[in-house]
Amino acid sequence: MQFSSKFLALALAVLPSALADKTFVINNACPSDVPLFINAQSQGIIPHGTNVTKTLPSDFSGLIYSTANGGSGTGRLVTSAGFHLDNGYYYIVKDDTHFNMGVEVSPHAATSNGFCPQLSCADADCTGVFPLTQQPQSFPAPGNSPPTSPLFECPGANIGFTVTFCPTQSFPSDAHSIHPIADRNKCLDVRGNVQANGTPVQIYDCNGSAAQSWLISPGSTKVQLADTTFCLDASPTPENGVGMKIWECFDNLPAQQWFLTDDNRIALENQGFCLDLTGGILTNGNQVQTWQCTDNDNNQAWVL
Repeated sequence: MQFSSKFLALALAVLPSALADKTFVINNACPSDVPLFINAQSQGIIPHGTNVTKTLPSDFSGLIYSTANGGSGTGRLVTSAGFHLDNGYYYIVKDDTHFNMGVEVSPHAATSNGFCPQLSCADADCTGVFPLTQQPQSFPAPGNSPPTSPLFECPGANIGFTVTFCPTQSFPSDAHSIHPIADRNKCLDVRGNVQANGTPVQIYDCNGSAAQSWLISPGSTKVQLADTTFCLDASPTPENGVGMKIWECFDNLPAQQWFLTDDNRIALENQGFCLDLTGGILTNGNQVQTWQCTDNDNNQAWVL
C-alpha cells in the first residue's frame, strides 16, 4: 500500500508537466525591439526580427501582448491575442482608445470546416475582434460547429499557436481620426480644412480627409492636425460652452495642453474642462466645445 501511494503521488506530480504541452511561438515583426507581456506579467524583451518560444499549461487562459508604441502593462492601450486553452478557444482583443500595433494569431493546424482559421488585426479599423470592454469572461461549451466570431476554436490536445506582433512590419501611423463614442461614422473635423488661426473644429461625416487626421497619444498630449503646425485650442480662459478652434501650435501653452484619459475623455490638463460634443448633436457642422468634465458623460467620450 505504501508503494502504491508513493507511485500515485509521483504520477500526479508528473501529470501537470505532461499536460503543459502547448507551444507558443511569439514573433516580433515590428521595426524595433518590443516588450512581451503575458497576463500583465513582463516576459522580457523580444529583439526586432526574432521570436521566442513559450510553453504554456494546457489550461492557460488569458492575454499575450506587447506594450510597445504606447501600450500599458496592465493590458490597456494594446492589441492582445487571447486564449482559453481548455476548449482550444482563441481571439483578438483591441482597445479602441489606442491602437498600439497589429497582431496575428496562427494555430499550428490546418483550417478545416471553420475551425483553426488564422486571425489578423492589422489596423485600428479591423473587424472580427473583441473590444477591450467586451472581452469574454466566460466561454461556451464546445460543440460540433465552430463558435460565433469573434471567438474561434482550434480543438486538439497538442495544438500550439504562433502570435505575430506587427504583421505589416510597421507600427500604425501616429495619425488618428477622432470619433464621438456615440457614432464612429462621425469625425472631429477642421471646418473646410482651412488651416488658419481660429478655424472652428466641428463634427462631420468621416471622409478620410486631412481635415480629420490628428496626432494624439494617451496621457499628456497636444491634439495636432497631422502634417500641419496647427493644434486644437481651447482659448486662454476655457469655460462651459466655448467653441473649439485650431491655432498655431505652441509648447507649454495651457490652451493646447490636453490629456487623453483612461475613460476616453480629452481633457484640458489640470483645468477641469473636457472636449465636449455640443448638445450631443451629431449633425454635420456642429462646433465642439469645452465643458466641465463630468463622469459617465457620452458627450465627452471619444475614440480613436
